[in-house]
Amino acid sequence: MAMSPLPLAGGVGGGQLPHSTAPLPSPNPLPGGEREYLPDSLIASDITAYLEQHQRKSLLRFITCGSVDDGKSTLIGRLLYDSRAIFADQLSALEADSKRVGTQGQNIDFALLVDGLAAEREQGITIDVAYRFFATEKRKFIVADTPGHEQYTRNMVTGASTADAAVILIDARKGVLTQTRRHSFLVHLLRLRHVVLALNKMDLVGYDQSVFDTIVADYRAFATAIGITDFTAIPISGFVGDNIASRSEATPWYAGPTLIEHLETIDVETDVAQARAFRLPVQWVNRPDLDFRGFSGLIASGSVKPGDAVRILPSGRTSTVGRIVTMDGDVPEAVAGQSVTLTLTDEVDCSRGDVIATADNPPQVADQFQATIVWMAETPLLPGRSYWLKLGTQTVAATVQAPRHAIDVNTLAELSVKTLALNDIGVAEVYTDRDLVFEPFSEGADLGGFILIDRATNATVAAGMLHFALRRAQNVHWQAIDITRAAHAAQKGQTPRLLWFTGLSGSGKSTIANLVEKKLYALGRHSFLLDGDNVRHGLNKDLGFTDADRVENIRRIGEVAKLMTDAGLIVLTAFISPFRAEREMVRAMLPEEFVEIFVDTPLAEAEARDVKGLYAKARAGKIANFTGISSAYEAPERPDIRIDTLRESPEAAAERIVEHIMGVWSPDL
Repeated sequence: MAMSPLPLAGGVGGGQLPHSTAPLPSPNPLPGGEREYLPDSLIASDITAYLEQHQRKSLLRFITCGSVDDGKSTLIGRLLYDSRAIFADQLSALEADSKRVGTQGQNIDFALLVDGLAAEREQGITIDVAYRFFATEKRKFIVADTPGHEQYTRNMVTGASTADAAVILIDARKGVLTQTRRHSFLVHLLRLRHVVLALNKMDLVGYDQSVFDTIVADYRAFATAIGITDFTAIPISGFVGDNIASRSEATPWYAGPTLIEHLETIDVETDVAQARAFRLPVQWVNRPDLDFRGFSGLIASGSVKPGDAVRILPSGRTSTVGRIVTMDGDVPEAVAGQSVTLTLTDEVDCSRGDVIATADNPPQVADQFQATIVWMAETPLLPGRSYWLKLGTQTVAATVQAPRHAIDVNTLAELSVKTLALNDIGVAEVYTDRDLVFEPFSEGADLGGFILIDRATNATVAAGMLHFALRRAQNVHWQAIDITRAAHAAQKGQTPRLLWFTGLSGSGKSTIANLVEKKLYALGRHSFLLDGDNVRHGLNKDLGFTDADRVENIRRIGEVAKLMTDAGLIVLTAFISPFRAEREMVRAMLPEEFVEIFVDTPLAEAEARDVKGLYAKARAGKIANFTGISSAYEAPERPDIRIDTLRESPEAAAERIVEHIMGVWSPDL
């Protein structure tokens, strides 16, 4: 959706705004039937001076949120209109669209200025996040119009993640609704410091003060319960314009500011980030030539000067700032919000994802956390599945354990759940595959807020807020061992491998894997076969066949296989392992040793064999979650070896596998 242009005229306070209860003003007629608002005197006399003045204005980012059809898009459209942020051709198109697809009869439908998707206009709702720019004489604004439908709560989180303030709308006819509570809860979770409660559509309840007071009291009770201690309540009408840009005569009982007046006075100049300790997540190692090596990034908090002692995390190495380099040359000091390149006086190892921090007050480092998670995907959370976790410039593999609880946004009750579905909010433990530099989200979003990404689709599935590192993570450390992985392999005279057989039940995985191990044994190789059925008699006897249990089944096997390859063994595993994500998780554990072998047998053929009678039981409904029947199998897209069992015998397949892995071993083996 296109960004709105800079305002053409003076904005609020310039004497050109309509009275809130008056009809919309007629644009100034121009020759040829064109219409345009007259520019203010500064634009007309000195455009350069106007632009310089405009550039010096502070910027406030805010969102509008709340339940569906509370009037968010209409309010933003009204703000754009009243601040003169609409070109003449936009106004003409708006008038035409209002008559054609609007919801206000022959009147202008301000929501159409924001709802740009065809589906939004057809349904009269907001689906995507729409960002719009407008300005007044005192301040510039970027507003995000976020959807009210529960289905699109994830889009609201996206808009709120970069906002300074939230305008929570409530339809005066309906009062506080479930989505009002959900969005308020998220606003608090995301640490938005400034909250405005805009009671919209007051014209439809006769501007009744008792309605306003009752809803404000209801909301205050809920807000206090979730931790919102302060908010500003304003009675408005986005359609008519009451208390938006100018005070309304229809609400003589209201003595507070208009919405724009309040937004103009929100304090964004006092940046709390500058008062915190220095943090710079490294985005890029700047090495244009042999004589320069700098570390570039956006300063997340604090300030820095040449000569300051700093610590590089997670390694913990210390150094001193040499220079602060910018596009305009070296500067004597840099503060939060600036993008800079730092040089250090020592040759320390520092790369993208590391954090440069003040030496005497560094952030924490851990690999196990408790976090609040907002699930944003249609597919529920699979506890134990490996996701990418992105926090600032750091990207690590992470697994989420079964939630401790989910939160009912209506009652704030803690619900016992096994997973998180779309729009659920819950608390869970998160484990990462390596140390993460972090701070609690309550201290700052830059090192406390993260997203989870599906490793197979690259889709963002969740947003999260870190609370603290788990105590057990601080008590468990790696113990140095003298006999290394390489020493174990050398003793056995072989290169460790993990031969991962995957395919449907009855495809022939175990048969072929057993033949491969016999051939390796005959060659004097040290190997071990982990078979899916056999492992479920012991190590994994506590697991069922739900998706979550299947994920945990493969995670455990991956960890066992890693230990065995550390011992120098050639490990063979014969598991259905139906999900690509878990196979990729194991590959990430052993990127050099992992060999994916797809035993490709069509479902009809595997079912025809049905050696164990499992397919017949599954068809009869006696076995739930059976792969190929009632549970999906995700075939490998690019396996290292593919075995077509309709064309190749188990013996021939085993011979080919051995030849393959012998070919990638060192010549002396």
